[in-house]
Amino acid sequence: MTRTVRVLVADDHAAIRSGLRLMLETAPDIEVVGEAGDGAAAVLNARALRPDVVLMDVRMPGVDGISATATIVEEGLADVLVLTTFDVDEYVFGALRAGAVGFLLKSTEAASLLDAVRRVGAGEGVVAPEVTRRLLAAFVEPTPPQADESAAAALDGLTTRERDVLVCLVRGMSNADLAGALGITEATAKTHVSRVLAKLGCSSRLQAAILGRAAGLG
Repeated sequence: MTRTVRVLVADDHAAIRSGLRLMLETAPDIEVVGEAGDGAAAVLNARALRPDVVLMDVRMPGVDGISATATIVEEGLADVLVLTTFDVDEYVFGALRAGAVGFLLKSTEAASLLDAVRRVGAGEGVVAPEVTRRLLAAFVEPTPPQADESAAAALDGLTTRERDVLVCLVRGMSNADLAGALGITEATAKTHVSRVLAKLGCSSRLQAAILGRAAGLG
């Protein structure tokens, strides 16, 4: 049987929560187990419901999505997929630092939403390549004249294969795409990604991608 991904939707607009629920519930392998209108409720519901994925809006009243993400990640309650419009870069960066494993545009279509939720639910923590590229462009110069020396130094402990894997992460590849590009199995790709994250001290693929881009990879 296909594993069901349990999702908690956190957004301060009821209409948006309803729309997301409608899109998610079109998939037989995704179940919306709860909703939250602010960050505090998101944390409480995550503790009570233990979802696989929290779809987290960033700007909410009271406890915002960044603080809620940090708490949920620190307590190991769920993986967080952030909802963003990309109009305020510092919010996105804050969510990334808080440990969010993916970013989803609020304008995303249903198919992309379902795909992102499934990937995060499977522990892959990756979203569409165009979202990764927009994140990288927001925080790292697209074509830096010089690679950041501290970022480059962080890559010293990687093997040649692990550097190849990091290049794939910078390009926003999923495990399946990465496996195809490097001629390895998807299981091996997942293992390599885990080792790269551990060596770089990164909690998500996106953090590793930003570090790799700053080091001049990609």
